[in-house]
Amino acid sequence: MKIIRRNLPLVVTAAIFAALFGAAGVCYDGFFSVRVATSLLADNAFLGIAAIGMTLVIFSGGIDLSIGAVVGFTSIFTATLVSGHGVPPAVAWLLALALGAALGAAMGTLIHVFKLPPFLITLAGMFFARGMAFALNTESVGITHPLYEKLSNFDFALGERVHLPAAALLFFGVVLIGYLIAHHLRFGRTLLAIGGNEQSALLMGLPVGAAKIGVYALNGFLAALAGIVATLYTGSGNPVMGVGLELDAIAIVVIGGTLLTGGRGHLLGTLLGVLIFGTIQSAILFDGRLSSWWMRILVGALLLSFILLQRWLVRGLARRG
Repeated sequence: MKIIRRNLPLVVTAAIFAALFGAAGVCYDGFFSVRVATSLLADNAFLGIAAIGMTLVIFSGGIDLSIGAVVGFTSIFTATLVSGHGVPPAVAWLLALALGAALGAAMGTLIHVFKLPPFLITLAGMFFARGMAFALNTESVGITHPLYEKLSNFDFALGERVHLPAAALLFFGVVLIGYLIAHHLRFGRTLLAIGGNEQSALLMGLPVGAAKIGVYALNGFLAALAGIVATLYTGSGNPVMGVGLELDAIAIVVIGGTLLTGGRGHLLGTLLGVLIFGTIQSAILFDGRLSSWWMRILVGALLLSFILLQRWLVRGLARRG
């Protein structure tokens, strides 16, 4: 019973996804199709990759408001280098990933060494990254390169009817690696220990400083990767890309059952949160009569429900502990 209670948010998330997907399939003809299932992954791949990084940060009790701006900066940085200066895409991607990781590491260092609030430091990082994006270019830049064309048209056949595009494959890869890091490596267990009680983690001899700096660096890396995937998906870079993405990522992580204050959660819940987000979006598109704002309303209702559920679980565990 204790195991079920601790994993109740994950179970609830899975049940909500099944209910939403099932209801949409009953209401809209053609919703139960391979095309819709693959589009849930491909259309939300860059958001999902960013949410995986955010999950690890929230595990440690932190937050990162800069990821949306890093996505925008990475997209316009890559587009400017590839289309404007003829830099090979692979080189542009490596530079963008290095810059994203460096920004994350810098923010993590400030947060840990100077004991500064993650909210304020990453807010400053958000303004910095978005400002740098607009400094590069104020308008969208299209990317024309043979490698981009190949990757945009690439799909991996799992059968005659199932074809996964490159963006979905990258998302799956990040989910797998993130799961291993979060639940099977010492680094992930250290993050959860820090989020549960940082002072106790220090007394246990855990590398708190290295873990906190490392998780922000990893999150910056994944945000930059999300920006690269976004350029593959849209075929362009845009300095305004990713506006509000950090809030969507936080909502997905919480809906996925991760405790917002840190110390408890499951990375597979984030995957389910992405699928819920995509299912709502796809159902609205299938309906054709509903405004896109209904997605925000439903996500807001789910977010509030999960915050209340988490509060109830924390109080229950505190009484039992």
